[in-house]
Amino acid sequence: MSRIISYGKAINEALHQEMEKDESVFILGEDVAKMGGDFGITAGIWSRWPKRAKDTPLSEAAILGLANGAAFCGLRPVAEIMFADFITECFDQLVNNSAKAHYMYNGEVKCPLVVRTVCGGGFRAAYHHSQMVESWLLNVPGLYIVAPSTPYEAKGLLISAIRNDNPVVFLEHKMLYNLKGEVPEEYYSIDLCKADIKKEGTDVTVIATMKMVHLALEAAQKLAPKGISVEVIDPRTLFPYDKETIINSVAKTGRVVIAQEGPKTGGYAAEISAMLMEEMFEFLKAPIKRVTSLDSHVPFAPIMEDYVLPGPSDVENAIQEVLEY
Repeated sequence: MSRIISYGKAINEALHQEMEKDESVFILGEDVAKMGGDFGITAGIWSRWPKRAKDTPLSEAAILGLANGAAFCGLRPVAEIMFADFITECFDQLVNNSAKAHYMYNGEVKCPLVVRTVCGGGFRAAYHHSQMVESWLLNVPGLYIVAPSTPYEAKGLLISAIRNDNPVVFLEHKMLYNLKGEVPEEYYSIDLCKADIKKEGTDVTVIATMKMVHLALEAAQKLAPKGISVEVIDPRTLFPYDKETIINSVAKTGRVVIAQEGPKTGGYAAEISAMLMEEMFEFLKAPIKRVTSLDSHVPFAPIMEDYVLPGPSDVENAIQEVLEY
């Protein structure tokens, strides 16, 4: 019988296995050592490797500055920014140092750095702890943006991210931490920059990220009895993304829904939509439909948060709308 563990446990296991495999890997961040992290993701590491698990001051700029220096000198730091919202506090280090080092020094300097950070709404954590930040980072050449949606991918993609010689922002949606799935105990990796076809279909392509993948699959299941065949594509690496898999799917279905948590204006869905309009216009049978959050901050009141964030019915309605053409 396959082993079932949670998304959070899968990340923890990846960290343990990388720490065992490579002495150059270490973790740092606020409360990641003795406490094991705010969400318990680094639990058990400090007790095994006390010199390679570092609690830091409450300064994201200091965390990334230290991590950059270590990466430039040949180590493989895994830095945790407790909430993705506060990546703004270290934006200069991330954008102007991590992402540019390889380019500035013509490849002589590498930055094998992973920035793990927790994103997303639904946790009733309000404005400063609920944002989706991938769109802030898409315009930064040199950064990889990785966003797993399942426990299996969380482990395999994190291992690949740590092995990568480029800076990687590893997004962990907090509402997925308790999601359970099959995860091999042995060491394995999943290639970055390769999308996954979560469900094959012929009528509509739904491109979805993180938590939205599961809403897309739920919508596809509900529509199947109506004879609607939905293909669900999960990019997994948001940048550089797997254009080929997306294009092949759209060539087959001719209809596209892009499901992304986060504001609509300037979002990840807008980038994918623009790419498809430029390269796949002649294949499209209907306008591309985006399912996103409202252009709003995430409220604290539960009823308001649910109003702002996209839900399963939004994806289902969007699929039905593109089929009307």
